[in-house]
Amino acid sequence: MGDSNLSPFTNHQFPSPTPPTPSSSSSSSAQLNVPSTMPRPSLNLETLAPIPSFSSSSSEHVKRLINSKHYVSPSKTICFDRFIPSRSGSNFELFHIPSTPSPSSAAAGSNVSTPGGNDGGKEESPSAYAALLRDALFGTNTPDKREIPGRNIFRYRTETRQPMQSFSPYGFDDEGPGVSQSPVKAPRKVPRSPYKVLDAPALQDDFYLNLVDWSSQNVLAVGLGNCVYLWNACSSKVTKLCDLGIDDSVCSVGWAQRGTNNLAVVNIFQVCGLKWSYDNRQLASGGNDNRLFVWNQHSTQPVLKYCEHTAAVKAIAWSPHLHGLLASGGGTADRCIRFWNTTTNSHLSCMDTGSQVCNLVWSKNVNELVSTHGYSQNQIIVWRYPTMSKLATLTGHTYRVLYLAISPDGQTIVTGAGDETLRFWNVFPSPKSQNTDSEIGASSFGRTTIR
Repeated sequence: MGDSNLSPFTNHQFPSPTPPTPSSSSSSSAQLNVPSTMPRPSLNLETLAPIPSFSSSSSEHVKRLINSKHYVSPSKTICFDRFIPSRSGSNFELFHIPSTPSPSSAAAGSNVSTPGGNDGGKEESPSAYAALLRDALFGTNTPDKREIPGRNIFRYRTETRQPMQSFSPYGFDDEGPGVSQSPVKAPRKVPRSPYKVLDAPALQDDFYLNLVDWSSQNVLAVGLGNCVYLWNACSSKVTKLCDLGIDDSVCSVGWAQRGTNNLAVVNIFQVCGLKWSYDNRQLASGGNDNRLFVWNQHSTQPVLKYCEHTAAVKAIAWSPHLHGLLASGGGTADRCIRFWNTTTNSHLSCMDTGSQVCNLVWSKNVNELVSTHGYSQNQIIVWRYPTMSKLATLTGHTYRVLYLAISPDGQTIVTGAGDETLRFWNVFPSPKSQNTDSEIGASSFGRTTIR
């Protein structure tokens, strides 16, 4: 052999070796070809593969070593400056992915021999590698991008709404056994504007007063200064009921729940909230001492005492749907609506409204309630109980909404404020059409004077 340079990255063609004579093999050794710039090692060919005699099998072994596409030095490990992975040595069977050769390699019929001399290993298909990578990153159920032609992630498109039947566990077309499909109920709309406004001169802006109440005969009682006036909601007729004199003023008015047109005029200042239960067996009172008391007909002392509020308790309301359920609201320093079970003497929940709670009233037709507020938003809120989610927030008063009453049919509320106005709102549905929009009174919008 000559001294021509041999590179590990280049294939070289060598002439077939001529078997030496026995005399020459004993005296001379076949040394390795190395580049001229490198020192010639003392290692010879006999140390790599001792050949006692040049038989046909030995000759084929030498040819296979010389004509191999990859030259591997058995004396030292060749280290490179970067790692280039080869998929030929990857075991795709561990991931249950079939290893199919690429079309180019299959057409050319090119094979890649393994270092061990096995010609059976072939270059893996790029599609198989892409499938492995896709499954590892996104899961096995991810569709191939070729299955969705022309897909663009950031493309604007029209939203496709699915019918509600598509969410049925029984499929798109078939109904479940014993289940009848019904149209989806749209959320109830609450009008955001009052349908009637009444001027109420001398309506005081005082948190501790209760000057508005609505009777079962559809008559509204309003305390203005030292006088009490009645407004008939059917005929809009105004009647002056009484005059307390120049040295006195009305603090609270309230109709009896049973009977006809029995009115109580209260002159107690320390008690700012007072409400009978619907069965007339319990009386709840709230005072400016931040306490809530519950009384019965057979005791001169309160049977229940609640001291959780941190401000005066003016807002009190009994639920018409659940016996013993009581709601109360605190003033500016408290701002919370609390719910009590007077049957078990337990505190149920608390809702921070963010502003002074002036009044509370339950709907007679649905399990909802209304709260009116003062500092600092002067709003009216319709709540759904027991989730206490807001159905509507009504605004219009420029002062604290200190007064609240509900109509006999349970659909309309009237609110009063220090801006000397009474506003009528349709907030609750009728008992027979709880899921339809109530437009009662919308055509009679107007502004008149109560006296």
